Amino acid sequence: MAEDPAAARHLSTKIGIDTEELTGQTYPYQFDRSLVEDVDLIAATPGADINWLEDIHLMYEDGVPAVFDRYTNAFLKIHFEVPPGREDEYARKVLITHLQAGNSYGIWLKRRHAKFPQPELGSWRPDSATVGEHWQPSTLPGWQPPPAH
Repeated sequence: MAEDPAAARHLSTKIGIDTEELTGQTYPYQFDRSLVEDVDLIAATPGADINWLEDIHLMYEDGVPAVFDRYTNAFLKIHFEVPPGREDEYARKVLITHLQAGNSYGIWLKRRHAKFPQPELGSWRPDSATVGEHWQPSTLPGWQPPPAH
């Protein structure tokens, strides 16, 4: 009898949440620097204000270079060698690529939970679909709202 792959999966016991481990998702641009080399950070920046880029820095998660995705509240690991002196630039390029591709776990959640109309991919993509136009509160089977007083 073959072993169930899901049963063999083991989540670590470290402190914190590793989104790659929990979701089983990684992306090619996390491993191949050439896939983010040509990202134009100025052109990809939402609106005319590029100050938000100043808050994005290369950090480390479990000893691996990473960039913090505030829409997911988690780190996106960078598995390629980052050229010395260009750490923040590459962190920004990986994050912009991640957001523009719609791969942020926070963006995935917007599809179901956005409570008001908004661009699914934020302002990083002008062709972004709108989500949240038809939000309805979810209810549990058998749940009834409390009586009004």
